[in-house]
Amino acid sequence: MILTGREDLRVIKTIEGIKTAFEQLICEKDYEKITVKELCELARINKKTFYTYYETLDALLSEMQEELSAGFLERIIEYSLPDELDKVNREFFLYAAEQGPAYEKITCGGSYRYIRDKMTDRVNDEGWGRSNKYRQLSEFEKKLLIGFINESVLNAYRQWVEGGKRVPMEDVIEMTNRIVLGGVKGFFK
Repeated sequence: MILTGREDLRVIKTIEGIKTAFEQLICEKDYEKITVKELCELARINKKTFYTYYETLDALLSEMQEELSAGFLERIIEYSLPDELDKVNREFFLYAAEQGPAYEKITCGGSYRYIRDKMTDRVNDEGWGRSNKYRQLSEFEKKLLIGFINESVLNAYRQWVEGGKRVPMEDVIEMTNRIVLGGVKGFFK
């Protein structure tokens, strides 16, 4: 349940408790191994309360994906692709760094690929969908381009996280942009 700010304080606390418990469980295990029962125990609610707000764990996950995707899209809405891809990449790293360990697990964890792909698909559809240069590409070219960018940027982020974030973020952004922008500029020649 996405909060509007007009809910009763008890509802807000319950939803926040559910989401906090869910994020904690994501950090501890693969999504497929999370159960409503353990989520409810951790959130200190009964199952009936959970089902009042969410039909399934998948519904909770979809909401989380929606919120994360929307938050990032809000930051990049003014950027024009591919011309400002460097700025979009920078925003990705800045946004990701603000999200916390559950986001890192989803973005870096192999078992979370399906979840991550749904989020990146939405971002790509909305972000690149406004680009005239992109719309002129064939479907194969679009998939090739987006695959290259996604894999390159996500791999750089993954390497940075797995390396303990010892390399300054600005250096990682700059290196990622050199690699990605070099490929994208060559692609559009």
